[in-house]
Amino acid sequence: MREQPVVIHDKIKLSDFDPAYCARREKEETKRATRTYTKRIGELQELLYANSNHAVLLLFQGLDASGKDGVTRRILRDVNPAGVETANFKVPSAEERAHDFLWREHRAVPRYGNIGVFNRSHYEAVLVERVIGGLEPPICRQRFRRIVEFEEMLVENRVVLLKFYLHLSKEEQAERFRERLELPEKRWKFSASDLETRRRWQDYMKAYEETLNATSHAAARWHIVPADRNWYRNYVVSRAVAEAMENLKLKWPKAKEDLSKIRIT
Repeated sequence: MREQPVVIHDKIKLSDFDPAYCARREKEETKRATRTYTKRIGELQELLYANSNHAVLLLFQGLDASGKDGVTRRILRDVNPAGVETANFKVPSAEERAHDFLWREHRAVPRYGNIGVFNRSHYEAVLVERVIGGLEPPICRQRFRRIVEFEEMLVENRVVLLKFYLHLSKEEQAERFRERLELPEKRWKFSASDLETRRRWQDYMKAYEETLNATSHAAARWHIVPADRNWYRNYVVSRAVAEAMENLKLKWPKAKEDLSKIRIT
């Protein structure tokens, strides 16, 4: 098994990566480190909002129960909700199907000053549509090119795009599905369609592997995140987000007018 987490620069095989990897870190220590990163993300979001000349977009892909909702809640726990925009891309509506495959995602890109979250994304059009819908290889390759161009355009326009693939094992997914069936507060999350996805596990792994390799580019690399251990998954993502926001080197903007003569009485 290769060391994780990893940012994809070269061709990879998902079978080389252990979804339970945790770098031999101690659980409670790692949770404390995550808490430090999430607090910093909250501080940096204030700077992001005050300047409003960049946006940050967090894109999460992964199979059912990989933790897309959970990691979002954890890493943004200290962020002002007014500065967050979220989009959850399910089966396209009739209106969405009447446009190009990137239309709904482009409309959901966060405004400058905000953090955006894509819970699933434009990658559904080369994953689900490929495995379930029988998307032809030439169309799939064409979409790969368009996705890369779309993401390059976002980055050129000052959108910090961070892409996370939450790498879950089939065994851990089964355990999480059982928990959903057993706990009343989680039963609403379960759908029989999840089992169809599970039945086609290998097809999805193949589709994900090809997609990750085809769309990890200089402007927006893919992060492979081990997702079997929630506490380590949260640590990896929070660290990556905090570091990317730090790299913007934002400072508090100057006042838009001369405040020296203003007196509050």
